[in-house]
This record gives sequence, structure tokens and C-alpha cells, in this order.
Amino acid sequence: MLHILAITGPIYIAIALGFITTRAGLFHKADMRVFGKFVLHLALPAMLFNALARHPIQEILNTNYLLAYLAGSLTVVALGYAANRRLLRRNQLQSSCDTMGMGCSNSGFVGFPILLLTLPTVAGVALALNMVVENVVMIPLLLALAERARGHSRNWRHLLRDTLRRLAANPMVIGLLLGFAMSFTGARLPTPLERSVELFAQASGALSLFVIGGTLTGLRFEGLARRIAPIVGGKLLLHPLMVWLAVLALPLLGLAPLDGPLREAALLSAAMPMMSIYTILAQPYGQEDTAAAALLGATLSSFFTVSALLLALHAV
Repeated sequence: MLHILAITGPIYIAIALGFITTRAGLFHKADMRVFGKFVLHLALPAMLFNALARHPIQEILNTNYLLAYLAGSLTVVALGYAANRRLLRRNQLQSSCDTMGMGCSNSGFVGFPILLLTLPTVAGVALALNMVVENVVMIPLLLALAERARGHSRNWRHLLRDTLRRLAANPMVIGLLLGFAMSFTGARLPTPLERSVELFAQASGALSLFVIGGTLTGLRFEGLARRIAPIVGGKLLLHPLMVWLAVLALPLLGLAPLDGPLREAALLSAAMPMMSIYTILAQPYGQEDTAAAALLGATLSSFFTVSALLLALHAV
């Protein structure tokens, strides 16, 4: 158990440090936006580029991983939405926003630091593949579901155009594309530039966790514990279960199974709390209070669920 705490402990200590220093007034919550912009616009894109550019394209473009992770995530969305509508009797908008918190992990801010400590050889590749699934398919799909529930359903061509425009301006997607290009061509950056990218990439881990902690300052549970329980359970339990079943199903479909490290990376990635922008995405639909409480609950609960999962993986 101590070796598991040695992995998860630093992650959640960094989150707690962000929370404590912001709560104590050393930093303001608004400062987390500045730190977050640095991570999103510079550190994480540099890390993604770095992880991809150093490997041949055949090592990182794992279509079976993409298929399994996407299939598991889509299954969670379908089951989560159906359960909210039929069992919990939520309206379409509430169901859409609740489901939004179940199907997308915090791959960059929480998932990558944990993968870096547990599976360093595949951490960058897994993050890049997760980002492809989340940014290209899951987030546009979930937003389209919410827009449809609000009665603003749009032509699929408009949705596709808006999605492509948003992706083209996303620094992490730019980092992904540049990394894939370098991997495909086999080119290398000049040494000074390569080392500069490395410096920014190294800043992503600790600072991203610190930002999560500071962002959680001021969030409240009052009156929302029962409301958020299905969201938290769907994210921390159902999502990894569905991804794991999808991974196991690959050989049954005649596809090559994932090797050990990538298989564990897919499972761990799905077990992370929901994406950090969940509250922002839910805000236009009037569900930001529920989203913020669910984000806090999932982040705190993930210390126990992720530690238990790591313990189980190490026991196998």
C-alpha cells in the first residue's frame, strides 16, 4: 500500500497545496486562470509535442487504443443519459449536462501526472490519444447533445464547421498535430529549440495539479450530495469499467489486443475525475452549480478510487 501512496500521494499533495495556498490568500482564485492559461497554451502543448515528436509514427498511432477508449466513453454517455432520463427522471438538459461529467476525463491536469509516475514509457502517447478522442469526438458530441436539449439543434454542417474552427485554435490540438508531423517525417528540432520545448513540457505536471487545487477553492456541496452522486459514480466507476470491457473486447472482434502498459493506461485514464472545464461547459445551460460540486466530489473521491485501482493493478 505504501508504494501506491508514493504514486498518488504527490499528486494529491500538489492539489491540496493549490487549495490551501489559495484558501489562505497567498494566491487568488483569479490567479489560477493565469496559471491555467500557461498550462493550456504553453506547457501541455509542449509536452504533447515532445511526447509525440520523439517516437516513430507507428509506435504512437494506435488505432486499437483509440477504438477501445472511444467505444468505452460513448457507452458511458449512452448509459448515463438513459439512466438520467428513465431512472432518475431528469429532464433532457439536466441529463445532457450530467452525462457531460461522466464521459470525459481530466487527461491533462490529473491523468498525465499519474501516468507519468506509473507508466512513464507510454504516458505521453496515451495522453495524446486520449486528447484526440476527447477533443475531436466526445466534447463536440456532448455539447451538441446539450444544445439539442436546449432547443438549439443546428445543422450538422454548422456543428462540424464550428468544431473544426474550435479545434484549429486549440493550442493542445496544434501541439498534437505538430508532434504527429515530426513523428511522421522523422525530423528533429535544433538542439536549443528542443531543450526549450523540454523546459516548458516539464512545467506541465506540478503546475497543472496546483491549478486544480486552487480552482476547487470556494466550491460547495450543500444540498447537492445526492444530486451529484450519479455523476461522480458514473465518472469514477462506470467509465473505467466500460473502457476496460472495450479493451477486452478487441480480440473478440478480431483486432490485436493492447499490450500491457497501454491497456493499463487506458484504464487509468478513464478512472480520472472529469475534465477541469466541466463547470465552464455546463455554465451556459444553468447547471454550473451541479457541475462544480460534481467536480469537487470526483476530484476528492478519486484519491481513494485511483489508489484502489493502482493497488489492484499491482496485485495482478
